[in-house]
Amino acid sequence: GKQLALVKTSSAVRTCGFDFGGNIIMFSTDKQMGYQCFVSFFDLRDPSQIENNEPYMKIPCSDSKITSAVWGPLGEFIIAGHENGELNQFSAKSGEQLANIKEHTKQINDIQTSRDMTMFITASKDNTAKLFDCTTLKHLKTFRTERPVNSAALSPIFDHVVLGGGQEAMDVTTTSTRIGKFEARFFHLAFEEEFGRVKGHFGPINSVAFHPDGK
Repeated sequence: GKQLALVKTSSAVRTCGFDFGGNIIMFSTDKQMGYQCFVSFFDLRDPSQIENNEPYMKIPCSDSKITSAVWGPLGEFIIAGHENGELNQFSAKSGEQLANIKEHTKQINDIQTSRDMTMFITASKDNTAKLFDCTTLKHLKTFRTERPVNSAALSPIFDHVVLGGGQEAMDVTTTSTRIGKFEARFFHLAFEEEFGRVKGHFGPINSVAFHPDGK
């Protein structure tokens, strides 16, 4: 539990993650208080980068801030989801934008990859979760609900997807779990059909995840 290092930023850090080898970290900062949204990359094999707060690369995102980001396979690029529903890939070596698509109409709240890193799923405020190819960003499947989706996860052993979400707290006028739609919802990955729900929450579900063994 001992703090090893501290990196100060001008605005709130929204996303962060280690690459495949555990040597490089990336994090994105919010666009707020006059500060721009940036993605910063630090190589942990060079201690001076953390000590001096000098990332080896810093990518500005002027159009729409990043709301969720994950590393792609083998740490070659990151996949970033934006407030305006855009998805793009940034190279971890050059910083250039490798691909850009816009399949969502509203903010992307969460991105999670499949266990083999070939696919990833996005959760969005536009009431859908969508499945994409990690390398090409090709849109593969769509899972539709009636409420904003805050988080979505792919099962490591079955062709199953779990979605969690619900209305914003300020929009909720009742404590009925059914009306608020505060259920974890299970969909079939290939057929895009819902086959189960787990009730019990009295507020929106903010995060869902599968145990690594899938059980």
